[in-house]
Amino acid sequence: MTGAGAINDLQRLTVSLRGGCERRSDCLLFHFTGQLDAYSDKQFNEFVGAQRTGAALPVVIDLSRIDFIDSSGLGALVQLAKQCTTDGTGFVVVGNARVVQTVKLVRLEAFLHLQPDLPTALASLATA
Repeated sequence: MTGAGAINDLQRLTVSLRGGCERRSDCLLFHFTGQLDAYSDKQFNEFVGAQRTGAALPVVIDLSRIDFIDSSGLGALVQLAKQCTTDGTGFVVVGNARVVQTVKLVRLEAFLHLQPDLPTALASLATA
């Protein structure tokens, strides 16, 4: 289910966060691993922003391999969701149990369009 430009190696964004982007015909698929927190939210925003430049495609943020997310990481996701809404592009977040628990704790699951896995997230974009 991978398209052209599949991610083999993730870029080191900070000591604790790695990320990659796959440009697909139907979306920009971002993969992250490590920690999305106060020490990495700026680099997360810069990386996603740079990849989105000139691409009016829906955004899928795959956080299924994230070990930890804090309020700064949630803030970065909210900011990105708002940008996508303003741009009129779709936005979906895939989370593991830790991410889901944190997002649900602050009741952002609907706003972030939280999905349990990547196939469900991609399917939700197709029906949006």
